[in-house]
Amino acid sequence: MDKKLTLPITKEIADGLTAGDYVYLSGEMYVARDAAHKRMDELLNEGKDLPINIENAAIYYMGPSPAREGRPIGSAGPTTASRMDKYAPRLLDLGLTAMIGKGKRTPEVIEAVKRNHAVYFAAVGGAGALLSKCIKESEIVCYEDLGAEAIRKLEVVDFPVIVVVDSKGNNLYDTAVRKYKR
Repeated sequence: MDKKLTLPITKEIADGLTAGDYVYLSGEMYVARDAAHKRMDELLNEGKDLPINIENAAIYYMGPSPAREGRPIGSAGPTTASRMDKYAPRLLDLGLTAMIGKGKRTPEVIEAVKRNHAVYFAAVGGAGALLSKCIKESEIVCYEDLGAEAIRKLEVVDFPVIVVVDSKGNNLYDTAVRKYKR
């Protein structure tokens, strides 16, 4: 089923999504990859606040290429989500409700998604140039020294994703394989 959603994603919105749903996201999301997640984890270990408000936020695992003239961002394809798996449960427990990447997640992340009524979306890998057309604004909000791995705030319109893990723990990667094998 196709759905159009405006960010942020609340727990109630996440609970209304089902693995396999096609979703078009509009609104504000953050971009953070490995190095930014490591820094956020270090801050939390020191008892400090995160540099962004993750309550009901969506984090897109992406490292953009430089923007061409007149564009807010270059190619903007997803990166492998499993590299953030050691950090994701903690962020979900702190209020993160949506993650966007590509690839499978660990059982610990899936349990945290269920426990926190969150959702994991996949964006299509290899389609970074097309995905960038849905990004209307891009602003570095912290960790500028990390270059492409800095935390950014994006404004997106009709950004296409697929629900892979829903708030009940249904996992499209598992259900699709079982369906195919029948």
